[in-house]
Amino acid sequence: MKTIEEINKIREEKRKELELRKNTKADTREKHILVCHGTGCTSSKSPKILEEFKRIIKEKNIENVRVIKTGCFGLCAKGPIVIIRPEDTFYAMVKPEDCEEIIQTHIIEGNKVERLLAKDVDGKKVNSLDELNFYKKQKRIALKNCGVINPEDIDEYIAFDGYKALEKVLKEMSQEEVIKEITDSGLRGRGGAGFPTGKKWELTKASEEKQKYVVCNADEGDPGAFMDRSILEGDPHSVLEAMAIAAYCIGANKGFIYVRAEYPIAVQRLKIAIEQARNYGILRN
Repeated sequence: MKTIEEINKIREEKRKELELRKNTKADTREKHILVCHGTGCTSSKSPKILEEFKRIIKEKNIENVRVIKTGCFGLCAKGPIVIIRPEDTFYAMVKPEDCEEIIQTHIIEGNKVERLLAKDVDGKKVNSLDELNFYKKQKRIALKNCGVINPEDIDEYIAFDGYKALEKVLKEMSQEEVIKEITDSGLRGRGGAGFPTGKKWELTKASEEKQKYVVCNADEGDPGAFMDRSILEGDPHSVLEAMAIAAYCIGANKGFIYVRAEYPIAVQRLKIAIEQARNYGILRN
């Protein structure tokens, strides 16, 4: 179990280490090779790509290069996806046999592998994910950490302000204050009713039942949709943190998460996240 002070220390130390993940202009010699491990890319051999990168780097004794397993970048049609930071180079449809060329040309020689750069719908090559027309006007909120952090490493989640909101809620805010903030934000459910989240929490808090629960429905109502799967695969701790905040507000001490067995990667990463959060004392057994 870790204290709040220890968790904050991890946040500061790890944030410095991972600065180039967010700041593409970071002044550093270190490079991070981000390999998508969402369901789409995993089915196209991205685990082999990750292992091949690690093998080559070890074999060539290359320093200041880290290979990171990430969640989904959100463009499965271009997978397997590899992004290299801090230059933010976006390689699409990468194969295990391409790893040697990427290491030699990009990492060692400092040149982009032109043939692997992603192409937009008009056939034009793009250097980074954000240059795609599909993404130019988008801003990730719920999925902001997906494709950036290793979803199986709680320290990386903490580095990007993970569990900071929970700390603030527990140390500085009353239940009523949190519910008011959620109400004022206009946050609503994403189902057909669009039920206001603040109202839901307010009504549940007012209930006189002794035992209350927080239930996370990590399933999709629309056939073929995989939004909940993506966040569990790429940022499972964000779900746990949100559930903990909701539990505080309504007076619950137990929670349940429903997720399909057909989402094995999501289930696996959720189990890892729960165990890590328990080890840190964030969740109870």
